[in-house]
Amino acid sequence: MVGEEQAPDNRNVRAAQPCRGDSRVAHVGLLAIAVALGAILYALGRQPELKTHVPEFIALSLAAGAFYLVGVYFVERVRLGRAALVTILGSAVVFRLCLLPSQPQLSDDVYRYQWEGRVERAHINPYEVFPELPGVRSLADPRHPLANRGVRTLYPPLSEAAFSWVKTVAGYKRLFTALDLGSVGLLLLLLATVKQPLQRVLVYAWNPTVLVSFALCGHHDSLAILTLLAANLLILAHQRVPAVVFLALSFLAKFFPIALLPIFLQAPVRRTAGDPVRAASSAWLGAGVFAAVALLGYLPYFGAGRKLFGGLPSYAAGWEANDSFFRLVLRAGNSKAQAELVVGVMALALVAYALKKRIEPLGASLLVTAGVVMLSPTAFPWYFTWSVPFLCVYPCAPWLLMSVAAVLGYSPVVAYAAGQPYRDSPFILALEYVPVYLWLAIGLVRRARARRVGGPVSRWNPRDCGR
Repeated sequence: MVGEEQAPDNRNVRAAQPCRGDSRVAHVGLLAIAVALGAILYALGRQPELKTHVPEFIALSLAAGAFYLVGVYFVERVRLGRAALVTILGSAVVFRLCLLPSQPQLSDDVYRYQWEGRVERAHINPYEVFPELPGVRSLADPRHPLANRGVRTLYPPLSEAAFSWVKTVAGYKRLFTALDLGSVGLLLLLLATVKQPLQRVLVYAWNPTVLVSFALCGHHDSLAILTLLAANLLILAHQRVPAVVFLALSFLAKFFPIALLPIFLQAPVRRTAGDPVRAASSAWLGAGVFAAVALLGYLPYFGAGRKLFGGLPSYAAGWEANDSFFRLVLRAGNSKAQAELVVGVMALALVAYALKKRIEPLGASLLVTAGVVMLSPTAFPWYFTWSVPFLCVYPCAPWLLMSVAAVLGYSPVVAYAAGQPYRDSPFILALEYVPVYLWLAIGLVRRARARRVGGPVSRWNPRDCGR
């Protein structure tokens, strides 16, 4: 352990120790869960027309989620041995292999990646063009018509570079699944660093939403997750500058990690302990390094000028999907601009809260990534993967449920596949979010009551959400 502010506190470490039990019996139970999960994922991976069987996909994914949560319970409550860890890791690979051969029918993002990669390899600035322009139409694959053909790219430079590494849809799926498995490896190092059971890697490695997002759909978010985990591992080792470099790389893959920059700048490092001047200098150095890496990432594309972020206004104006809190703010009579301002202020308040409470980076990463998704106008199911790695350290029960229920966010694909608008059902949104919000609210009420009656109220811990 490296101190209260830098690693999970002692209360969390004690809570992390599973109860003693018959590890052999528990391992057999874990094997049974793995077989059930594997059977479901094999069935999903062999479905040739998944887009036209979305209700069945959601039902099977929720069933997989139920088995997954039982597996999480085993890891949390029973002391498992090395054989169980081998089962967890081996099954994680098998699960992904079950889904890799199938076409990414639930999302067409990977086809945009393919187009972006072709633009990169043609030495065209991707921020200056969009698929509808006459000069680049030939780069599109006629078998897979692109959505949003008149919108410039939204992807940051590291993602654009990654899109140029491979050429085929299957290649993108393999690439981003390999990065996903890389995150499993980094999680093992993180768990060892904070002295928690390595078997907790199951929380990420077996999560159905993670499996569907990367092995089935081929989303590129695994690149941002991998680099964000590397940043957390380095900050735990008191290496602020390398940590901020990887945080900047994560930002260059997906924008959301910039919300964690203040957390990483505040995190104490050993050489500045007890010296406020050196701590401030170290923080300013970290901010400068982040800015330098971000600028270097964008430098090759500066020729696009104002078009560099030209896709963002179109995205902000045109997209609202699977949102929860933003939808409530909007339906309260606010314009979209007003609702965006409200949730933006709330997101800043969330970061400020983490700074005020001096929540260590791993806990803050869970709090902020989960909060950003809950406040965002767009909360596609694969966005929930951003916070799942941190559940390995802080297995917050309501958010574990949220990570499973997120597959309900694929329900609009039913109408979208039939050529209708991508539209959410209020009933499905209620099924997805209301249980989680109620569970979180009950936890807040309990803490408020304990504070009011003068009972012991411990320092906030991400693990305690919903208690």
